[in-house]
Amino acid sequence: MTEHTDTLAEAPALAQNGDRSAYLAELLTSRWSCRAYDQREVPRPVIERLLSLAQRSASWCNTQPWQVIVTSGAGTERFRAGLAEYSAAHGADHGDEFEFPPPGAYIGVYRERRRASGWQLYEAVGVARGDREASARQAFENFRLFGAPHVAIVTTDAEQGVYGAVDGGLYIGTFLLAAASLGLAAVPQAALAGRSRFIREYFDIPADRKILAGISFGYAAADHPANSYRTARAPLSEVVSWRDQ
Repeated sequence: MTEHTDTLAEAPALAQNGDRSAYLAELLTSRWSCRAYDQREVPRPVIERLLSLAQRSASWCNTQPWQVIVTSGAGTERFRAGLAEYSAAHGADHGDEFEFPPPGAYIGVYRERRRASGWQLYEAVGVARGDREASARQAFENFRLFGAPHVAIVTTDAEQGVYGAVDGGLYIGTFLLAAASLGLAAVPQAALAGRSRFIREYFDIPADRKILAGISFGYAAADHPANSYRTARAPLSEVVSWRDQ
């Protein structure tokens, strides 16, 4: 069992002795989307610490519209089996189940970045260009939760609409950084929102909630090829416009 260190508790010391942004930079640059996990479960106190940290996420008017279902043990295995069976029966294209509209298209630089990320994964796991069967098998790993021992299903208040989704996205980002601070690996999965009918029925999610995404998490399988690459980030010159006058 891997012990966790409550490193965020050291933040006040960092404030006194150095640049706190250096610690944030370490978390941001070391975090990645993990797509292969070992079989160890995360101890419940560590998960509770993760959730407590994520709960500090910002939200509009502090409404905190997110709610989270977290699976462990047999709960994960039953959900994994049911999700995989449902997904196999209903095919890869199931976009009509998204409760928030998915992207209509990826064009220009967004298409380029998406393709670059996809090819990094495929090359890492040995999927040849043009091998649609192999790429489909890899994509299907989403519905096996990439072998993770836990998944968090994130929902938001339906009445808050797109801004409830924005707040939920902020929560997911905080969750990912909190996981990294505790030595855990995680991957946010919009693909799970594409199976919302199954997930809603499986967990008996009420009508006043909208399913936003899932987050599979646990301990990374360090030697798995799916975890061997890291994606790049665009330079500021591509995303920032200055207006000084």
